[in-house]
Amino acid sequence: MTQINIRMEDDIKMQAEKLFAQLGISMSAAINMFVHQAVREGGIPFAVTTKEDPFYSRSNMKALLQSIDDAKRGKLTPHELID
Repeated sequence: MTQINIRMEDDIKMQAEKLFAQLGISMSAAINMFVHQAVREGGIPFAVTTKEDPFYSRSNMKALLQSIDDAKRGKLTPHELID
């Protein structure tokens, strides 16, 4: 078995440790999972892109916030209500 040292920002490390603890795994186990998956897939196991997720686009966020405001004000029509 080998040991690898990596550098990362303190706040990201703390957030990751908290997340992995909630998942019941260690930082080391999470990194090992990432590396194993990368080897299996022959690349990074998720999309690496500079493109913004369209869900978070300015126009969609504006529409979502308007919908939330409408819901709070009781302005939804029956077909917009979720059962």
